[in-house]
Amino acid sequence: MTVFNKKGKPSILIVDDERGTREVLAKFLRADYDVTLAEDGEIGLNLLNRNHYDLVLSDIRMPGATGMKILEATLKMTPPPPCILFTAYGSIESAVEAMKHGAFDFVTKPVNFDQLEILIQRALESGRIREENTELKKRLDSKFGVSNIIGNSAAIQKVIDSVRQVAPTRATISITGESGTGKELIAQAIHQLSGRTGKFIAVHCAALPETLLESELFGHERGAFTGATEQRKGRFELADGGTLFLDEIGEIPLSTQVKLLRVLETRSFERIGGSETITVDTRVVTATNRDLAEMVREGTFREDLFYRLDVVTIHLPPLRERQEDIPPLVKHYLDYFARENGRPPFSITEGAMSALCSYSWPGNIRELKNCMERMVVLTRGSQIDIENVPVNIREKISPGISKSILNPVTCDLEKNEKLLIQRALNECGGNRTRAAEKLGISRRTLHRKLAQYGLQ
Repeated sequence: MTVFNKKGKPSILIVDDERGTREVLAKFLRADYDVTLAEDGEIGLNLLNRNHYDLVLSDIRMPGATGMKILEATLKMTPPPPCILFTAYGSIESAVEAMKHGAFDFVTKPVNFDQLEILIQRALESGRIREENTELKKRLDSKFGVSNIIGNSAAIQKVIDSVRQVAPTRATISITGESGTGKELIAQAIHQLSGRTGKFIAVHCAALPETLLESELFGHERGAFTGATEQRKGRFELADGGTLFLDEIGEIPLSTQVKLLRVLETRSFERIGGSETITVDTRVVTATNRDLAEMVREGTFREDLFYRLDVVTIHLPPLRERQEDIPPLVKHYLDYFARENGRPPFSITEGAMSALCSYSWPGNIRELKNCMERMVVLTRGSQIDIENVPVNIREKISPGISKSILNPVTCDLEKNEKLLIQRALNECGGNRTRAAEKLGISRRTLHRKLAQYGLQ
């Protein structure tokens, strides 16, 4: 955070072992800046450990801790204040090397004060922009980072771990899963944690006709086809330095798949109707709810493109296979839609939560989100009860599941899940296949849960 003195002046730390230089600089700068002096590098380092300054001015050659040590200390701060170094003519090479390591600029001695004033203003502006970018990144992290992925299940935690691991790499990532499981949210989290400075741009391939998809991806030149009245950049070009998310990649026609493969292999392409080769640094993340391997066998998806896309795969399990995530998701969306609609916070009864937890959610999180919005809008008062749950959900609840099992207020998710499994097994006479069907989960998931809770 920017540090100001009582008069709101930007703060500057001056580190120089020459007393005359320190005093002249202080006299020149104190009218407009809050100045702190350090007579050697060690004192400068101690001050940097205790305080944050908007700008640091330091001599590069000093006994003990040098200007390079001061620079290193500033670069470890968050956000790092810009650092301007003073140097004699004989050590300009050292100052240039310091700039390669992160120094804002250098000034030769004797100091030209007009030049220094210009550099100080530029450095402070640079620092202000860096602070704003840091704050913006924090806000984006809270909106699109992994903290926005709701769930406590082992399955979703495995997804989060995978996102953190692969995000900083350059690898192409394929996100698989049923419709409505949140694939775009995962793609946004990957971009946010990647450190890439370009934009996140999403293309929903199934929503674009074949005649427009190629132009959307690669752009076109003026006159390339009827209606092309001006040059237009494609999504690959717009996402240069960032991430391009291709949703429903399985819907791309074979003719476009050929050009997509070339971009992934060479990072270059030509706009439609153009001859100039354009090179981009665009990270590609794809998503699909289809079986691309089966499409390869059917001849509707290119095998070479499949292997190019299938470098890293992150699979999002359906909601029915991670039912322990339903209560936190319900609470999250109830709070969200209450704020969106200017309503007071909502509570939910045991019966309503039990109904929601025993439903299989074929539309996954998208269906649950829409259900929560509908209940917030249509419920009188601020409590969700069983009669507020949509009829289509109540009609499909497993009849053997008691509505009083779950307590959403004092909710112990593992205990509730264990009770549900025990009840289903008892009602099915120990038949695990039937119990899994009643619970709306796969037999494999049931076996894993039985081992987890010691119910073998």
